[in-house]
Amino acid sequence: MKTIFVMVKCEMGRAYDVANKAIETVEQISEIYSISGQYDLLIKSYLDEDIDIGHFVTEKLQRIPGVRDTFTTIAFKAFS
Repeated sequence: MKTIFVMVKCEMGRAYDVANKAIETVEQISEIYSISGQYDLLIKSYLDEDIDIGHFVTEKLQRIPGVRDTFTTIAFKAFS
């Protein structure tokens, strides 16, 4: 299982719409947070090893209406 974090910049006033649509349509999403700064949302996803991260981001997340930009970080190890 791969863990990725995707920061999402939304069109003005669309962050809640984007978050709700993402939760409804993308099953691999674990958590979504509204955040401050350059980006509006932080999405945490767990992907099976056979899922291509680039295709997941471009085909599942960037196509959600209201998404303007994304920034993806791949996690290597979780320390708990």
